[in-house]
Amino acid sequence: MTTETTPVTGADATGGEHRARRLWRALEPLHAVTYFAPEARAAGESLGLRGFFRGYFGQRAAPLGPVPAEVVTALFYNFAPGFVRRSVPGVWSVAAPAQLLDARLAAVDAALRRSLGELVGSAEVAEAAELAREAATSASTAGRALAAANAALPWPAAPHLVLWQAQTILREQRGDGHVAALVGAGIDPVEALVVFAGAQGLPGDWLRERRGWTVEEWEAARARLAGRGLVQPGSGSGEVADTVLTATGRELCAGIEDRTDELADEAWRALGDARADRLVELVGPLVERILAAGDFLRQNPMGMRPLVPVPSS
Repeated sequence: MTTETTPVTGADATGGEHRARRLWRALEPLHAVTYFAPEARAAGESLGLRGFFRGYFGQRAAPLGPVPAEVVTALFYNFAPGFVRRSVPGVWSVAAPAQLLDARLAAVDAALRRSLGELVGSAEVAEAAELAREAATSASTAGRALAAANAALPWPAAPHLVLWQAQTILREQRGDGHVAALVGAGIDPVEALVVFAGAQGLPGDWLRERRGWTVEEWEAARARLAGRGLVQPGSGSGEVADTVLTATGRELCAGIEDRTDELADEAWRALGDARADRLVELVGPLVERILAAGDFLRQNPMGMRPLVPVPSS
């Protein structure tokens, strides 16, 4: 779950949102092309993977090797187990992880070359890549399996791909820490989505369907959360009611987000505020191109809002 308006501790030097959250928002669209650019979908289909989620699970889990569904479910956290099993381990019989990694990198290369145009070989991209790589290699992967798996991959040569790989490591490192914060707060996978929907004001049906949970599983999670005083029943026109957080629920969400930011800040402490700010400055024009190309979902299940405004059309 992600709450952009929640007060945070450890705010950056500007006195605004936490430094780690600001950097995530600045850089995440560089990774999002992995799933949402047309080249990414075509890459999966070229290997025989039909449908968005078979390509998504295959390409995101490929750094782990041919792991079973239970491992993917555990690490991705908020997907329903049955939903994961529709793709894993079947994807490995269609395309080996090494094939998927090659296809992923080729698709990202093509997507970034298309969206960035003449900027792809610029000095600014090379400088951003150097800073992002330093941040990524400064972030601990202890206890963070997805980050560690991506950090173990060889670095590509082209600066725009170095920048993409660095952000891939950083966002998976952040995500691994977020899962740890959820587990520490006693929030299970489907409960995390229910409270997230309430924090973001997202339709429950929209989020539930994209993570594969049934109406019964969703409503059972809501009942558990209501029993803990974290949510109130709402009213909605879909199959599940909208979620309304209580004051206690909002406090819990704020604490989880604060902890997520704290756990993700190691890389940015190592880089320092001045160079982190320089990285934000450098990637701004790149992200503008990616957003203009439509390679990022305006409404996304992470509730992620880029630092650069998303074009209205």
